[in-house]
Amino acid sequence: MTTEPRWRRILLKLSGEAFAGERGHGIDEQVIDRITDDIIDVWRNLRIEVAVVVGGGNFWRGMAGAERGIDRAQADYMGMLATVMNALALQDMLEKKGVPTRVQSSIRMPQVAEEYIRRKAIRHLEKNRVVIFAGGTGNPFFTTDTTAALRAVEVDAEVLLKGTHGGVDGIYTADPRSNPDAVRIDELGYLDVLNKDLRVMDPTAITHAKEHSLPIVVFDLMAEGNLRGLLCGQSIGTVVQ
Repeated sequence: MTTEPRWRRILLKLSGEAFAGERGHGIDEQVIDRITDDIIDVWRNLRIEVAVVVGGGNFWRGMAGAERGIDRAQADYMGMLATVMNALALQDMLEKKGVPTRVQSSIRMPQVAEEYIRRKAIRHLEKNRVVIFAGGTGNPFFTTDTTAALRAVEVDAEVLLKGTHGGVDGIYTADPRSNPDAVRIDELGYLDVLNKDLRVMDPTAITHAKEHSLPIVVFDLMAEGNLRGLLCGQSIGTVVQ
């Protein structure tokens, strides 16, 4: 392990469900407090440039809405609005702790967020602001995993960090929650994930990362110190590259 971080610009993908904590719905302020502490630690002490993509599953999932009879595109737009709520909550907690942030949304809503502009996002990162991307890609039928891969490539992030929240710290040979013999896999290729249909991220996101040689690390975000340890070279999570 080294104190010198492996990457200087990262994109962190947070699921909406993580924001809900044990409540299962809505926002658990204690969870956001913990997540922001980890982000601030690497931003301030390791001088990491941090971009974040947030999901909205703690409020609404487009696929679930479609299954209830709502038009799929309409349901996905509803999900995009949910990500904006999470982004604003994350921004509020970060700024209360003294961190300059910008929320950029793919859906125009100038009263609460900037419009997503790639060059502006990069400039914010260069000025040491945490940039939070909301609104998905702005298009239905795409997940926030795909948004994360897209934005990571666009802003020249060196890695996409997929933070999980269910106590599983990477990709395993089987579900470790039900199979005590499951073994964590330290490294996988993009094609391994696609060919084995491993549901760690949306296949579109994996394919986009592969095309641009963007490494992905799947890790347990909720374990204290994992984000710093991962960046400093500890064997945490599974690397897909």
